[in-house]
Amino acid sequence: MVDYSCEGGIALNGSKVNLRTKVSIPTTLTVGQPLNIGWDLNYKNGDPARFGSPGYFGPGGKVLVTGNVQVSGSWVGVLQPKGVVDQPGKLQPGDILKLPEGISDSAHTDRAGTLKVSPRKLFVDFTPPAGEVVVNNDDPRVGYHAAADWYELNDEPLSRGDYGRDLHRTDKVNSFATFKFTGTGIEYVARRSTEAGQVGFKIDGVDATPSSIDASKNPDGTPTNAAHQGGLTLWRFNGLKYGEHTLQVTNLEAGKFAQVDAFRVITRELANPPADYRATCTLVSAPVSVNVTISEPGTSPSPTTTITDPPDPSVTPTVTPSLTPTPTPTLTPTLTPSGNGNQNGNQNGTTSTTRSTTTSTPKPTLTVTATVTPTRPTPTAPQVIITPSGGAQTGEAPEGGSGLGLLSAGTAMVTGSALGGVVLMRRRAAHARGQRDS
Repeated sequence: MVDYSCEGGIALNGSKVNLRTKVSIPTTLTVGQPLNIGWDLNYKNGDPARFGSPGYFGPGGKVLVTGNVQVSGSWVGVLQPKGVVDQPGKLQPGDILKLPEGISDSAHTDRAGTLKVSPRKLFVDFTPPAGEVVVNNDDPRVGYHAAADWYELNDEPLSRGDYGRDLHRTDKVNSFATFKFTGTGIEYVARRSTEAGQVGFKIDGVDATPSSIDASKNPDGTPTNAAHQGGLTLWRFNGLKYGEHTLQVTNLEAGKFAQVDAFRVITRELANPPADYRATCTLVSAPVSVNVTISEPGTSPSPTTTITDPPDPSVTPTVTPSLTPTPTPTLTPTLTPSGNGNQNGNQNGTTSTTRSTTTSTPKPTLTVTATVTPTRPTPTAPQVIITPSGGAQTGEAPEGGSGLGLLSAGTAMVTGSALGGVVLMRRRAAHARGQRDS
């Protein structure tokens, strides 16, 4: 829900017209689907101010509402939702104008991306209907100057053809009447008669073309024989810029009548609404923005991508051997001489040899503990699999052999070395015993 305050143009008499609108914007789309923006329009409840007719108009006036939607992100631009509604019947100044129920616009989506859609101002225009409106001589918009010089005839016979069966007239020279109107052209309606004379015309204070007519003569310039031929268009002017104008009608001939029966206001079809009627509506609620995600067909409108690393051939296992002392009883031959002999015997004495068994100091047994710590280098560029192998550096891991194989080989080598040492020690001990036994 977005609230607006509107002023100017058809927000009459300096009032502010408050609107409550509902903006509809899709949040997810697939490429190819249209981005449709919709606005529901209503006068705000409880607010008496309304847009009003700026003048007198025949049936067919239109109210046009144009929105302004800013689009940013993957695309940058402006959408302009529009809606129009015809006004029923004739209009008088201040008549309440009907609003269109809604306005809309759409944009074609041709690629994936994310957009930010933000409603901005609204513009409310009134376009007057093309056509003619007849205004009688007693309308308030018609003023008579030196009013005492003018008098009114009412209830004239139908045969005289006067519009409304009445008219105003004066025979005083330089007395004049004024008429304010809004349109693109104007016609002067009066009687042609033998009693009438020269009448002059000015528009907005400037002599019109033609600037005068003789109401006692026919269009071909010959004198009329009609005594009272009313309801005739004696003078016209077209081609005015649409807007408010003032026509002045002056009696130029003393002793002759200048008569006013009616005026016909002409409005041609306008290409654009008049700028003077435009009301501008600004946001009074908090600004609103909607994010729209446009995805490729067959994908989620709001994709979440999880990346799993493939096995990395650059992982290097680290083998850490450790020595763990383990008490292992070993047999160490010790010779203890008896008597005067020595270890190698004595020719003059008897030598006796005593074999004893002792437990030697525990010797360390080598235990290999392999700890594999994957060391993953920080990649500086995407790894690319290159089919050919060999030759110069290609970025491909060498074939054959794995980290586990290297670990097994290392373990076997260390274990073999340890066992080889033990076997060697036992062989030396056996060799020593063999020498003694011999």
